[in-house]
This record gives sequence, structure tokens and C-alpha cells, in this order.
Amino acid sequence: MNSLDWSVLIGYFAVMVAIGIWSHKRVDNVSDFFTAGGRMPWWLSGISHHMSGYSAVMFTGYAGIAYTYGVTSFVTWSFPIALGIAVGSKLFAPRINRMRSRLHVASPLEYLKNRYDLRTQQALAWSGMLLKIVDVGAKWAAIATLLAVFTGVSLNEGILITGAVTAVYCTIGGLWADALTELGQFVIQLLAGIAMFVAVVAELGDHGGFFGVWDEPELQGHAEPLVGPYGTVFLLAFLFIKLFEYNGGMLNQAQRYMATATPREAERSARLSAVLWLVWPLVLFFPMWMSPLLVESRKADGSDSYALMTEQLLPHGLLGLVIVGFFSHTMAMCSSDANAIAAVFTRDVAPVLSARARRWNDRSGLIAARVATVVFLGLSMAVATQVDSPTFKDIITVVIKWVAGLMGPIAIPMMLGLLRPFRRSGPTAALTSWSMGLLAFWLVNYPVHWAVEGGVPLEYQVSIPLAVSLVLYVLTGYAKPEDTPERMAVIERVNTDGDGDSAAAAVPAPAKAPDAASARTPDSP
Repeated sequence: MNSLDWSVLIGYFAVMVAIGIWSHKRVDNVSDFFTAGGRMPWWLSGISHHMSGYSAVMFTGYAGIAYTYGVTSFVTWSFPIALGIAVGSKLFAPRINRMRSRLHVASPLEYLKNRYDLRTQQALAWSGMLLKIVDVGAKWAAIATLLAVFTGVSLNEGILITGAVTAVYCTIGGLWADALTELGQFVIQLLAGIAMFVAVVAELGDHGGFFGVWDEPELQGHAEPLVGPYGTVFLLAFLFIKLFEYNGGMLNQAQRYMATATPREAERSARLSAVLWLVWPLVLFFPMWMSPLLVESRKADGSDSYALMTEQLLPHGLLGLVIVGFFSHTMAMCSSDANAIAAVFTRDVAPVLSARARRWNDRSGLIAARVATVVFLGLSMAVATQVDSPTFKDIITVVIKWVAGLMGPIAIPMMLGLLRPFRRSGPTAALTSWSMGLLAFWLVNYPVHWAVEGGVPLEYQVSIPLAVSLVLYVLTGYAKPEDTPERMAVIERVNTDGDGDSAAAAVPAPAKAPDAASARTPDSP
């Protein structure tokens, strides 16, 4: 990097902070901070939903997969996401929007204390927060790894720089700042991605051109859609995992649906995001597929290949723009995660821990939300320094195995609890599904993995916990149905528009978290 590249990068950081400061005037209360007050246009919500699913892991971990295996990086990652969001646009987006408009909640998990009980809500809230700290830690480590390639700064310095800038704008401006910065980041990503695509295509003349290049020895097998550990079972598992993860199971995407004015706009938002996920990653991935022709990775997993390629092919200025694109991905996801987890802590956890939190007004609640955002970012940055430790092994292990494997037990009760066919599943089903799914993750990834020669294949490591959670959630619901009138009323309110029947209208709006005693449903233990 030279002074021109640094100018682009510093200018980007300054614009992100300026957007956060401008967004501050749009945030008057907790609802504005966490759900934009339900006033976000569907197209902005859709772009924000799309951008909040990226991070620099795409340019490190997935670049390594593309370098090693080729097009399977698209087939087993962005394609399942696009399909999952498309299905979720009908199945989940309108219902999640009604959670805000009809149940008056500001956190994706806030409705769980009425849909199940307080214990279920707390189990999912605490495990979701802990998982997100690890997940976001991997994202910080990914962007710091790229920054180290270009600038030579240490991993910890890179984590501190990106985390501090993100903390400023997302803490000041809340979800509005997240969405507006993600819009700007989308434009930057568009310019940077096209610049890299054009630069790589220009280099292919000596290798048979755009279509003939696939015959090159370096790309042998790269055109196969399913190769290596990323086979059919892995694809089917990821199709199911991404259906839950990118429609709200990881919380931050649920907020984008909640932020729109109506269920119809939430549906349109999801459709836009699905289209972007289907089309745009092809432009981003193509240079990665060609990278074995153009660079030789210094790392065994190929995770530095994309960074090396940008240094080799792009002039200064455009190089700075691509680096800004790396930052935009990671900061978009991490800021949205920080906002989501702050919502969970402020609305779901703090009122249970503290009687004072149950009496927060708009001002004190907003202060608590901002403090929670900063604390979450600090904890995730601390975890980021340990991502390459023996516990986590490496960035892509954290993202694929830990996040995909642990997301299911948290998402199954949250997401399926919105749907009428699963009305029989109550607190017993939810807690059984959650706890046994976590146990399955531990068993298949550690004791069983160590006992099996060659270890448990990756596709089973990520799919078995989700399958266990799903089966137990359904079977327990049938074995011990807990579809009380109060819980049925909650389900009806998120499945219908308008005033509904008298039972649905009688459900209390959980705008403020009650204490543990009052949160229990009549049949709670």
C-alpha cells in the first residue's frame, strides 16, 4: 500500500463514522436503535440483509476453498443462502415482521417468553450471545489477517483498528447507521468487485480466455460443483442450515425483517437479498477460482491467495478500494451482530438479572443498549486474538464448524415456534431440542471425532446437531403437547394481519420484560 491506498482507507473510515453521527438524530428510543422504528424502506432493508451476511472470511477462508476446489465454494455457500432466503421470504420474513408490529418487541428473542417460557428464552439468549461472540471474533481475525498482508500491522493491531471504528458508528446510530453504512459498503463492494473481475479477465488471454481457461492443469477439477469434503451431504445440510441461519436464526438478519413497515415489505426485502446472493457472489468468486493460475499461495489452505492476487494485479488506488471492500464486508456483519446481541441483552437478559433494568425508561434503555453494544464488540475482539489457537484451530473452522453446528439448536425453537404446524411444541420441546442439539455437537466434534479413524466428516459435524434438534423438537411436541390458549394466541398474532380474534388481541405486548415470576405461563414449572 502507498499513500493513495491509505487515503482511500482512511477516507472510508471517516465516512462510516460520519454516517453514524448523522444517524444519531434518528434514534430516540430502544425501538429506533434496534429495529429502526419499523420505518426502513424494503430496498434498504434488503441490501442491509444481504450485506450483513458477508465478512472478510469470504476473502480468506472461502478464498482458500475456491483456490483449492474451485466452483464448489459458490455451490455449497452462496447458492444455499440464496435458496434459503427465497424460501424464508414467504415462510419467516412476514412473521418476524409481525413480531415487532403485533407483539411490540425489539429483540428477535423477546417473544419467546410468551411463546414458551422464561427459562427457554434465557437458554436461547445466553447461548446465542456466546456463539455470536465467537462468530464475530472469527470475523475480526479474518479482516486483521488481510490487513496484515497489505500493511504489515500485527493481528491484534488490525483487530483494534477495525473494531474501534465499527464501535463508533454502530453505537451512535444503531440499526439506522448499520443499514446506511451497509448501503455505502454495497456500492464500494460493487466497484471493487468489478475492478477485480476485470483485472483477472484481462490476465486470462494467455490461458485460453474466459471459457478455455478451465482446461488449464492448475484448474483441474475446479469446475466440479461438489468435490473434496464439500459433497452432496454437505450441500443438503447447508441448504437446511442456511434456511434457518439467514432468515433470523443468527438474529441480525431477523432485525432487517423487523425494521420494515409491513410484512409485505419484509417479504420484498428478503427477495431482493436472495437475488443478490444468487448473482453477485459469482462476480466475487470468479477471481478466486482463477487464482491458482495467477498466484502461489504461501499458506497451505490458500487463505491468502485473494490478497496476494489483488497486490499483484491492481494499481494503487484500486488496491485501496478493494481493501476497503474487505473492511466493508466485515464491518457490515460485525456491526449488525453487535446490534442484535445488544438487543438480546438489553431486552431479554438484563430485565431478568436486575430489577432496575425492568424500570428503564427510553433514555436509560438507550444508554444500556449502547453500553451493551460496546461490551459485545470488546469481548468479540478479545476472542479474535485467540482464533488461531488450538481451541479454535483457524478461521474457517470457527465459521463452518462451530457456527453452522451450533446455530441449529438455537434457531430451531426460535424459528419453528412461529409456525402453526409446530404449535404443540412448548417449553419442554424447546429446551430438549436445544440441550440435546448442543450435546450432539460436542459428541460428534470431540469424543466421537477422536474415536473414529480419520475423524467424523465435516458434513456430519455440522448437520447432526441440527437434525437432532429438529427431530426432538417435533417428537417432543407430539409426545408432550403444550399448546395452551396463551401460546396459541401468540402464534396467531404472528400469522395473521389485522385485529384478529379476541384471544389473539388479549395477548399482552411484551414491550418491557417482566420479572421471572410474572413471565411464567400458567403451566410453567
